[in-house]
Amino acid sequence: QVQLVESGGGSVQAGGSLRLSCAASGYTGSTNCMAWFRQAPGKEREGVARIFTGSGNTRYADSVKGRFTISRDNAKNAVYLQMNSLGPEDTAMYYCAASRGYSCLVAYGMDYWGKGTLVTISS
Repeated sequence: QVQLVESGGGSVQAGGSLRLSCAASGYTGSTNCMAWFRQAPGKEREGVARIFTGSGNTRYADSVKGRFTISRDNAKNAVYLQMNSLGPEDTAMYYCAASRGYSCLVAYGMDYWGKGTLVTISS
């Protein structure tokens, strides 16, 4: 089992930045991919960014390319999401997730989930 705990959410004005953190514990060696998802009220959960824990290869949703950066620190079992140029459309609950596989920008590909951290952007 892998446990994931997110932190770093909050309320900022449009144009601002936030950095989300995800602390992983448990059998983290079983995971190949870490990702951030978000879910806004009334919308489906969407994959925002993913990173392969081995190679560090990253991939982003088109809606966040150039604004968000995912990174990891394997020594700390942590994954981060730096979010810049935030807009009201980024308001959502953000979830950290881990996968034993490699298809991890889709929710069905994830094996473990955190409880989420709320990000609210005001215009």
